[in-house]
Amino acid sequence: MIRIAKSRWRGVVLVCGKCSKKVSGGFGDDGRTSLAKVLRQRAGKGRKADFGVIETKCLKLCPKRAVAVVSAARPAAWLVVDPGESVDAVVTQLGFADRVD
Repeated sequence: MIRIAKSRWRGVVLVCGKCSKKVSGGFGDDGRTSLAKVLRQRAGKGRKADFGVIETKCLKLCPKRAVAVVSAARPAAWLVVDPGESVDAVVTQLGFADRVD
C-alpha cells in the first residue's frame, strides 16, 4: 500500500553536504552555520515549511570554497554560493523570496 504524507512545501532545495563540510559553515549571523541550516530556519519547520531543504551527499559540481545549491523547480540553474553571502540573496535567487517572511 502506498500512502501520501501531505506537506505545505512549494518547492525543494538541494544543498551539497560535501561542499558544506569543506567550507565549515560560513553563513548566518555568526558566520559558522551551514547554508542548509540557515535555509531551513528561513523556510520554517518540517512539513509546514514554505519550502524543503534537503542536504545531499554530493552534487558532483565541487566548486572551490563555495556550496552548490539547486532548486528542484529550476534544475537547469544551479547556484554556487560563497561563504558569507546574504541568505536573503540566496532565497531570492532560488525563487522563494516572495513567499518567505
